[in-house]
Amino acid sequence: MDKFRIIGRQSLAGTLPVSGSKNSSLPAIAACLLTAEPVTLHRVPQVRDIATMLKLLEFNGATVERFPNGSVRIEAKTITNPEAPYEIVKTMRASSLVLGPLAARTGTARVSVPGGCSIGARPINLHINGLEHLGATVHQEHGNIEASAPNGLHGNTVHFERITVTGTEDLMMAAALAKGTTVLENAAREPEVVDLAELLTKMGAQISGAGTSRIVIEGVKQLHGAEHTIIPDRIEAGTLLIAGIMTNSEVTVTDCIPEHFTALLNKLRQAGARIDASDTAVQTRPSSRLRSVDMTTEEHPGFATDLQAQFMALMTVSSGISFITENIFENRFMHVPELARMGANIRIEGRQAIVAGPSDLTGAQVMCSDLRASASLVLTALVARGESILDRVYHMDRGYERIEAKLAAAGAHIERI
Repeated sequence: MDKFRIIGRQSLAGTLPVSGSKNSSLPAIAACLLTAEPVTLHRVPQVRDIATMLKLLEFNGATVERFPNGSVRIEAKTITNPEAPYEIVKTMRASSLVLGPLAARTGTARVSVPGGCSIGARPINLHINGLEHLGATVHQEHGNIEASAPNGLHGNTVHFERITVTGTEDLMMAAALAKGTTVLENAAREPEVVDLAELLTKMGAQISGAGTSRIVIEGVKQLHGAEHTIIPDRIEAGTLLIAGIMTNSEVTVTDCIPEHFTALLNKLRQAGARIDASDTAVQTRPSSRLRSVDMTTEEHPGFATDLQAQFMALMTVSSGISFITENIFENRFMHVPELARMGANIRIEGRQAIVAGPSDLTGAQVMCSDLRASASLVLTALVARGESILDRVYHMDRGYERIEAKLAAAGAHIERI
């Protein structure tokens, strides 16, 4: 099993390039099930979750071609197996994204209840309720969700009880082939939702309002092939930016869209970080001192929950007391005991973590428990005295494309062992 070996307190310099978005690529790949014509996606990151999703589409009957430049060509002429079996999707939460496309294209779908990171509930019932509003019959048994719509889906108004990114994406895809008009109320506004809407529009879908809380989809009889470039990964961009700030380095995070993570940039500036943003890059310069600031995770455009663990790592080297409140997932502080092993002073009270800094961080052997927790441990190891060994970095590989190579190229002492 792979591990990371990191020797801390090395300055970084140069550029840190950002890959395509994992969270945008996954629904884009699922959307390929909606048409019999080929779809070509560019800037698809080579990470484990993507490999799992592509394997799933091949199981569904699609042909998949991957190219060295990060492009993927998918052609789902016929759907031979409209299901997502547990054996394939047990390590990935995003398997629910094929529920809507399969039901819309074939009239039936059988999807194993998603696996993935153990960071808390991501209620699949929001997907189920939405599909039922579109006329599908849905039930759950033996660990599977089965949807049936032999006469096709029908447009309707769907009001999400709580904001759900994958639920919004799933229903938007299903509604693209439904008869009539579908209105999604209380929809997610994330950049990944907008990116999916742009792809679907290129495929012939009629969608308006993506990026707002009200999305309107006029169903069409069929969709066609398209070519689309995935947006940059805003979570990776934020992670790399925090790496530069924590190591007090002058680096430039390139190939990103800073507008997608404005909430993070605002908090970093409040903490005393010296950063300059352009349309496609963010530069950080050494700062004399970082100060603790409070942070609360929220749905977009608020502070992303996927950056909470990394921000907490930053607060361990900042002066003062920081209150970090997690409002999205109820079990997303699993990195705290591992950070404590490295010398961090953190106390958990319910949905709030209280961080006292700066801490005298030292290298240790720690365990990665989920994708973003892994990132926080890498960041902390970069500034800790001595050597750190990170176990179970397969979690990191689910969402970050060769991050150890990117950091090493910028001067970090990090290697995969």
